[in-house]
Amino acid sequence: MTVFTTTLSSVRVWRRTSHLVPIIAGIGLGLAAIALVAYLLWPTWRTEGVADPEQLPVSVGGTLFNVPTEAVRMKIQRHSGLQERIDLAFNYPSLEPPAAPKHVTADMVEEAIQPVDRIFLSIAAHHDALSPDTRVRTIYPRYLADTTTPLENGLTMRAFREGTPYAGEDLFSAATPLLNARCMRDATTPGMCLSERRIGGADLTFRFPRSWLAQWREVADAMDQLTMQLYGAH
Repeated sequence: MTVFTTTLSSVRVWRRTSHLVPIIAGIGLGLAAIALVAYLLWPTWRTEGVADPEQLPVSVGGTLFNVPTEAVRMKIQRHSGLQERIDLAFNYPSLEPPAAPKHVTADMVEEAIQPVDRIFLSIAAHHDALSPDTRVRTIYPRYLADTTTPLENGLTMRAFREGTPYAGEDLFSAATPLLNARCMRDATTPGMCLSERRIGGADLTFRFPRSWLAQWREVADAMDQLTMQLYGAH
């Protein structure tokens, strides 16, 4: 009788445990499958900064320019595609994009003031406005003084009359190489010049210190080189 009871109990235990074996095996297989999927799908990349491209293809007024990214003065303009206007700066005489500006504290402001060594360039859609050449030929003469002053370095200078929209400025011109520059006179701050030209649907406006006119041929050549670099390299 004792043997029979023991045998019966063993059978009951086996029946109970035999039901658990498939459940435990199923759980084990499920966990293994989850681990395998997690391993396969776990991201293996690392977050790294993406450097800006060296050149940006920019369309201004329907005209394509290849612009050095580091030359763009405003961060909001550092993108390719259509733009109404883009503002650039280049070191002179190297014509390379300037290095990133250093942080300047209030105590360093006076020491940080340096002579201007850059050519600034704005490219803007002209929307069929009067061309720079036409302004030189037909608009400026209305406001210029009658006297033309030839300079020793091959330039000629004509002052704008007082009371005109260009009072306080002078017009400098030369034929070879071609240069027309409207320049503010030196005052509390050094005078600046602007020289304009049109390419397709865009007007290019160069700005540089008036004092550079002492080497105006080099400046004129630099503006020609920049124009070719931006417009001719595509």
